[in-house]
Amino acid sequence: MAKKKNDGYLSAKESRRISRENRKITNAYEKARKRKNVPESEYLTTMHDPNNAVEFDNLHSYFFTDTGVVRAVDGVSFNVPIGKTVGVVGESGCGKSVTSLSLMQLLQRPQGQTVEGEIRLNIGGDKAYDVTKAPNSVMQKLRGNYVSMIFQEPMTALNPVFRIGEQIEEVLKLHDDDHRTEEQFKARTIELLEMVGIANSEGVYRMYPHELSGGMRQRVVIAMALACNPRIIIADEPTTALDVTIQAQILDLLRQLKNKTNSSIMFITHDLGVIAEMADYVVVMYAGRVVEKGTAEDIFYHPAHPYTIGLMNSKPVVGKKVDELYSIPGKVPNPINMPKYCYFRDRCEMCVEQCSGEYPKEIQISDTHFVSCYRFDGKEAK
Repeated sequence: MAKKKNDGYLSAKESRRISRENRKITNAYEKARKRKNVPESEYLTTMHDPNNAVEFDNLHSYFFTDTGVVRAVDGVSFNVPIGKTVGVVGESGCGKSVTSLSLMQLLQRPQGQTVEGEIRLNIGGDKAYDVTKAPNSVMQKLRGNYVSMIFQEPMTALNPVFRIGEQIEEVLKLHDDDHRTEEQFKARTIELLEMVGIANSEGVYRMYPHELSGGMRQRVVIAMALACNPRIIIADEPTTALDVTIQAQILDLLRQLKNKTNSSIMFITHDLGVIAEMADYVVVMYAGRVVEKGTAEDIFYHPAHPYTIGLMNSKPVVGKKVDELYSIPGKVPNPINMPKYCYFRDRCEMCVEQCSGEYPKEIQISDTHFVSCYRFDGKEAK
C-alpha cells in the first residue's frame, strides 16, 4: 500500500520503519534504566533553591508510537515549594498527568520515556536526586516514602480481589524499616483510615473496594498515598468522579492533611474552581508546555496568556446570566507534528505581528508571574 499524504494515514511500510527506529531508541533508554549497582554520583544533584520540594527543569517526556513521536511534555519548567500547593491546570491531553508520572517514573514503558531535562527531588539534609537518572531500585525507595500519588479513578487504582486492609498494609510492609508486627501494621492501617475521615474503620478494613461508595474509595486511596508520610503528594484530578458535596469534603481533607504533615501538594485538575480554592501557585499548561505560571492571585486576577484568559472566560460566573458560555475556538495541534511557532497561535484571538516567528520565550512580567507570549515581548518586569 502506497504512503498517503496529507490525510493523516501512513503506509504499512512507513509505520514499520518508524516502529524499528523507535525500538532502537527505547531499547537504549531501557538498558540504561535497568542497570544495577549504579553509583549515587550519577543521579545526585543540587536543588537550585533548598526551599523547593521538587524542581522540574526543561522536562521532555515523549511517547514513541508506530505513527511517530508524541511530544507529550515538551520543555516544562516549574517548582513545587515545601509546604505549598501548586495547581497544574489545562485541558485534557496538555501533559499534566504525564508530568506527574515522569516524577514518579511511572510512564507507560517502553514507549513512554523521559528524554531530556531534570527533575530535582529534595530528599532532605542538603541532598537531592535527579529522578530522570535514578535507576529502578532507587525509585522503589523514593515512591511512597518521598513522593506518592492519589490517582484519578479509585476503582481502577484499587485491586478488586483484595480487602482494603491488605492493600494499605502492602504499602506499609513494602517500605517498613522498623520491622513492625502484624498487629502493629493493622493498628497503623486503621489509624490511617480514621485519619482520612472513615468512621467505620474496623469494618472498612475487612471490606472489598466494590462494597464502598466513590467517596469512601477515594479516601482509601488517599490513606494509601499518605501511609509513609511523603514529602510530596501528587493529586491527579482526585475529585473528578465525585459529586459536589463529597468533592468539598475531599478538598478539606487534603488541606488538613497537608498542614498536619507539612507536605507539598501538586494538584492536577481542569477545574478552575478547585484550583482557586486549593492552590498557592498555579501552572497553566497547553500542548505539553507551560504557557503561564505565577501565584493564584496573579493567574486569577491578572491572567496574561490568551489561553489563560480563554479558560477564565469559559467558566460560569455566579449572578451573571449568559445565553451561551464562551469556548476557545479551534483545536489543539497534532502532537506528532507540532508547529515551530506558538502552539496557540491558530486558536488565538489576540495575535500580534511576532506570533508568526519562533515559539515565544518565557517572559517575567512581575516578581512571581511568568508568561510565554509575544504580547509581553520587550516589556520589563513590574
